[in-house]
This record gives sequence, C-alpha cells and structure tokens, in this order.
Amino acid sequence: MRKLLRDLTKDIWNLPNALTMLRLVLIPVFLVCYLTGHPYWALGVFCAASITDFFDGFLARRLNKITAFGKLFDPLADKLMVVCALMCHVISGRFCWVALAIVATKEMIMIVGSTYMLSQDHVVSANLYGKAATVLFITSVILGFFHFDLPFWGPIRPDEWILWLSVTAALLALTVYVRDSLKVLRADGANANPENKEG
Repeated sequence: MRKLLRDLTKDIWNLPNALTMLRLVLIPVFLVCYLTGHPYWALGVFCAASITDFFDGFLARRLNKITAFGKLFDPLADKLMVVCALMCHVISGRFCWVALAIVATKEMIMIVGSTYMLSQDHVVSANLYGKAATVLFITSVILGFFHFDLPFWGPIRPDEWILWLSVTAALLALTVYVRDSLKVLRADGANANPENKEG
C-alpha cells in the first residue's frame, strides 16, 4: 500500500494531472447544477469535463508526463462523471435504471481491477471497445438533456438507443480488460516460477 501511495504521488504536479483534478472537482459542480434545476448549466459542466478528458490524455503523451496518478485517476474521473450523469438522467425519468445498474457495476469492477493491477506495477491500456463506449456514453448523456424533445425511433428515443449501444460496448471492453489482465498476471506467475517453464 505504501508503495502504491508513493507511486501515486510521484511527479503529481503537472498540467495533465491538474486537468484530471479539475474534472474530479467538476463532478460535484455538475451534480449541484443538475439537482437544483439548472440542467443546461449541468450540460455545460459536463461538456467542459469531456473536453478536459481529451486534453489531459493528449498533453500527458505530448509532454511525456504520464504518471501513476494520471493512469489511475484519469479513467476514474471519466467513470465517476458518466455514472453521475446517468444517475441524474435516471432520477429525472430520462433513462432506465437498469442501464445505470449495469454501468455502475461494470465501472466498480474496473476501478477495483485497475487499482489492483497498478499495485502490481501493471497498467492495462484502454481497448477499442472502451474508447468507443466512452464516446457513445458522452453522446447519449448530451442527447439525454434533450430527451423529451427527441422523436421516438421505434419503442425508444435516439439517446436511449445510443445508451444501450454504449452499455454493450462497455461490457465488451470489460471482457477484453479481464482477459488482458489475466494474461498479464499469468505471465507474472510464469516468470516468478521459472521451473514451471518447459525445457
């Protein structure tokens, strides 16, 4: 645990991490705006947070400022913002609670898994399904602010269609993440026990 804390606080003060921290701060701001009856202020906060998500990752790679803090808290900030936004849309009657329950469970598994893998000095990179899910979630949340003005596409509205596509992509991302994590842990086990290797 001490090693993990040292890793998380090492080289923490840089611009990409500052943007990640800002995104974490914007989460309660979003909730206050939404739950006090200012949905369009909440929409503005959500869009601002989504923009910082793009720039912190871009700057971390461009400036070579990739840190353990960023690896853990960048995706964590994304997950918390998306889950909070979905929760608000569920409370307001825009989205189905089943989608929120699936997403919240998936994200909890990812948070626990990411923390454990980081404690083992491993970071399993985001996969294509995860990136697609993020884009779809952002799109569905933004459209969700206009839910009651949108037409029905069959039994549900377009924001709900996109939401369920994002849920599907998120579950596929979780499956790939678990597979890749287990592969890394098995490789660690094989390296720790060379006598188990053939030859």
